[in-house]
Amino acid sequence: MAPRTASRGGETPSPRDGEPPRLVVALVRGFRGLRGHVRVELLTDRPEDRFPVGATLFLEGTDERLTIAESTPVADGRGWWLRFREFGDRTLAEERLRDRYLEIVAPEEPREEGRWLWHELMGLAVASTTGEPLGEIVDIYRAGGAEVFVVRGPRGELDVPGVRGIVTELAPERGAMVVDLESLALDARPVEDDDYVRPRDRRPHKQPKRRPTTAASGSADSRPPGSTPPETRGPDPAT
Repeated sequence: MAPRTASRGGETPSPRDGEPPRLVVALVRGFRGLRGHVRVELLTDRPEDRFPVGATLFLEGTDERLTIAESTPVADGRGWWLRFREFGDRTLAEERLRDRYLEIVAPEEPREEGRWLWHELMGLAVASTTGEPLGEIVDIYRAGGAEVFVVRGPRGELDVPGVRGIVTELAPERGAMVVDLESLALDARPVEDDDYVRPRDRRPHKQPKRRPTTAASGSADSRPPGSTPPETRGPDPAT
């Protein structure tokens, strides 16, 4: 069997002193119509469970409640359409929700084997299959339905998709990740190259400032400023 690798995942704990932990489950990406419908990028693998009508979400790092009035998957692409009772028109929704992360109170759920919170992967030492040190994980984001690990080190900054065949081993318990450079086939840009900009659809145009990441107990969802990043999981072993 092939080693476990990172694959889809997507929920992140948001630390709040003295309060139940929160999970980040979505990022507001767009709007439609006049009634305040918002399109969210999913930062959870369980949107049907996280976004039922009547459920309560919170704006990142606040106690502002958002009650789901409508909820449906995006028919012609990735994501989910939500409408909140508290925002009855598009203008207000755009003013308050644009590029904001949405949280839920962390439910009491068992953690699946081979599933990690993003903050548990930050700082992992990364090496190639030949033993060459590549640096460490400094950031994680989602693109195309999978996690991408940002690895910074001697070769510069590498974007490493968390898919089998590229990530050949992911072992947070040992603080290590192994990457097949031949499969990656990326030309690393120097860290100091200020002209290097990732595709704009990978990250929000106005990304909120992050608070310090903190380990949280319980299950997971994704990442607002001030939260630790989402969960990632290993796919089923290859046969």
